[in-house]
Amino acid sequence: MRLIGNIIWLVFGGFITAMEYFAAGVAMMITIIGIPFGIQSFKLGLLALWPFGTKVLPSTDLPGGCLLTLFNLIWLLLFGFWIALTHLLFGVLLFLTILGIPFAKQHFKLAGLALWPFGKNRLI
Repeated sequence: MRLIGNIIWLVFGGFITAMEYFAAGVAMMITIIGIPFGIQSFKLGLLALWPFGTKVLPSTDLPGGCLLTLFNLIWLLLFGFWIALTHLLFGVLLFLTILGIPFAKQHFKLAGLALWPFGKNRLI
């Protein structure tokens, strides 16, 4: 069932939002300072391609604190806000139909990740 959900997901906005993440990753990889942001963007892009059956939990192996907060704030100001708006737009549109509700929930989950991605781990 996850396979079917993920294939349908690609049609209902998953491919477009994944391309946004990949474009943001390429833009950030241009500079040396942006490499951590680009890597995180590529991780989120892969999650946006195949979200059903994955869980995202807070990371326990990364040191938290000021550095992750600073990275999250920079991410939010440069790319996260706009990508989250795209997820919210798709989520609201899909929530209007009964069949689109599971896909809307995935968009809302990814919108939260788009705003504050550092310090999270993807679990399958």
